[in-house]
Amino acid sequence: QVQLVESGGGLVQPGGSLRLSCAASGLTFNAYAMSWYRQAPGKERDLVAHISSSGGTTNYVSSVKGRFTISRDNAKNTVYLQMNSLKAEDTAVYYCSAELYRTRYWGQGTQVTVSS
Repeated sequence: QVQLVESGGGLVQPGGSLRLSCAASGLTFNAYAMSWYRQAPGKERDLVAHISSSGGTTNYVSSVKGRFTISRDNAKNTVYLQMNSLKAEDTAVYYCSAELYRTRYWGQGTQVTVSS
């Protein structure tokens, strides 16, 4: 049974930082590309960052470039999202996703709230 468990969300002030983690089990982690998505209230779920199975390639949505960093530790079956210089518009539920060909798994999400 595949499980993706996100953690690290919370309430942070504008300009602050958070690091999200997503621990995977039940799959061959180093075969899967991993992504972080986010969904704000009343909006669709959007891609934030993507990392290849080896970790050698990363991609970001333009609104987070230079502020967020995606990384992975294949020995720990974990993907991370370091979020710096957080803004109110980053407030959302953040989900990790594991992708291999047409197969996709989702975590349950973790809430990130940026507010003073």
